[in-house]
Amino acid sequence: MKRRDILRNGTLVLLLSSQQIARGATIVGVRVWPAPEYSRVTIESDAKLKSSQIVTTQPPRLLVDIEGLELGPELRELVAKVNANDPFIAGIRAAQHAPGVVRLVLDLKQPVVPQVFTLTPVAAYQHRLVFDLYPVREVDPLEALIAERLKDQPVTAPAPAPAPAGDPLGDLIAQQLQRPRPSGIIASAEAGPRTAHKTDRLIIIAIDPGHGGEDPGAVGPGGTREKDVVLQIAQRLRERINGTIINGNPMRAFLTRDADFFVPLGTRVQKARRVQADLFVSIHADAFLTPSAHGASVFALSQIGASSTAARWMAAKENQADLIGGVNIKARDSHLAHALLDMSTTAQINDSLKLGSALLGEIGNVGGLHKRNVEQAGFAVLKAPDIPSVLVETAFISNPDEETRLRSAGYQEQLADAIMRGIHRYFAKNPPLARSRTL
Repeated sequence: MKRRDILRNGTLVLLLSSQQIARGATIVGVRVWPAPEYSRVTIESDAKLKSSQIVTTQPPRLLVDIEGLELGPELRELVAKVNANDPFIAGIRAAQHAPGVVRLVLDLKQPVVPQVFTLTPVAAYQHRLVFDLYPVREVDPLEALIAERLKDQPVTAPAPAPAPAGDPLGDLIAQQLQRPRPSGIIASAEAGPRTAHKTDRLIIIAIDPGHGGEDPGAVGPGGTREKDVVLQIAQRLRERINGTIINGNPMRAFLTRDADFFVPLGTRVQKARRVQADLFVSIHADAFLTPSAHGASVFALSQIGASSTAARWMAAKENQADLIGGVNIKARDSHLAHALLDMSTTAQINDSLKLGSALLGEIGNVGGLHKRNVEQAGFAVLKAPDIPSVLVETAFISNPDEETRLRSAGYQEQLADAIMRGIHRYFAKNPPLARSRTL
């Protein structure tokens, strides 16, 4: 009896030891997200991975050693996932560097500033090891926007006067940096009545397609992903904005993302400020626990709490994007969103409410409204202190009928038209003023 107990216990110990020895992390997914601003590689596993990395410049490479892994077919899939158009990654190689250590070699097209970090489980994701590859020289979004404008003048726009000397692009950028504030963003509460002035510069609208990359946003019952449809709507809206002139001033759209990649909430705000945007419109598709919820909503920032329980719930849900999309908390801009928390102004919120009302008045004619008034809550993405900012929930993707409409090109065109009309209505009553803005 005692011998059987010992054998049974011994067998149990041996079985446990065997499982523990064989138990490394299991790879459950590998993904590559190329984008003009940075490329991301994600390795998802059922246990936290430990890694170390080496960067070489001649030739440019990133070598990452991952502990606790044996080379398997999942990691080999990374090789085939590299897009030929990836601006940063030329290819990926994987090899068993040592027992329990896999080495990934990322051959690069240009020198990069890598950020390698881990993310704890959240939402549908398990542990993630992330490589973000940033260019050594960051692209100036305002420079890129104006350069694009110089190459693609709308037919109806007046031809620019030839510059007497110097760099036309540089001259336009300098002029744009001295451009007026949007209406209502005033220097002090004692400022007198506003008077509209004609402004000789681009009117820039920042369009923010929600979610992206690792963060799919809400997913409809038919599998439609929020991040896809809102990008399509944003691109249609961009076409309309880029072909519009208001009071002789050409408009230009700036997208915070123009492809399927993730942008942190604070970075979206920072981008809009860097291009000196007149307005900021974040586009989303709503979701709720029951499929019957329907209609569009528009939200503005609140400094004193949410205007309703639903608005508070919505803000909390949207503010989780950084956790799901994956933000490196050690990155240099990690505290950007927190720095903006107390920078919002009463004037910005008042103008945001005006913009939201103008948009509601037009969007309601397309697919109906969920709320007839502009709701308010603490949305992190609306905290630009000097740009009227709203978040538009175009429809409920969790509603099967509205999900079908959101996938429709015709419905997306109607939404883009409605938002454009709302922007026109806002500027008709609140034209940009000749006031300098300090960055």
